[in-house]
Amino acid sequence: MHAGCSKKVVKHCRAAADLSVEIAEACKKKGLVVNVELVRIGALLHDIGRAKTHSVDHGIVGAYIARELGLPDALVSIIERHVGSGITESEAEKLRWPVKSYVPESIEERIVAYADKLIEGSMRMPVEVVFERFRRDKHIPEASVERLKQWHEELSFCLE
Repeated sequence: MHAGCSKKVVKHCRAAADLSVEIAEACKKKGLVVNVELVRIGALLHDIGRAKTHSVDHGIVGAYIARELGLPDALVSIIERHVGSGITESEAEKLRWPVKSYVPESIEERIVAYADKLIEGSMRMPVEVVFERFRRDKHIPEASVERLKQWHEELSFCLE
């Protein structure tokens, strides 16, 4: 809120954080090494860029804000890489973003990005609905749909 995000964005981030922590704790119980506190804070801040823009580049804007605030690189990466199911270097070039990979790498980055896709507003959505939305959107490459499916396979086993 201090950065200028609306109450709606803050409510979304809180819902994403709740789900992210649930997934992170479940993965930790299954033996995966996960920094649950990093996941919680990263999910709370993942949409900080929406204080300035609601376009697809809100992740880049958010990473800039996070760097200006002196936040750790691990948090900056969560914010920068949560958009869609990640943006590849070639996709970044087409979007006229700084050319690099914005695909989540760490498990904490993947958990936050995955949970974010399952939260619409502040409501949890069934993963099947999210997959269908991704498939129907002509702007989302098939590779992004496949990446989301991989995250689901990787993370959903923790919740069983």
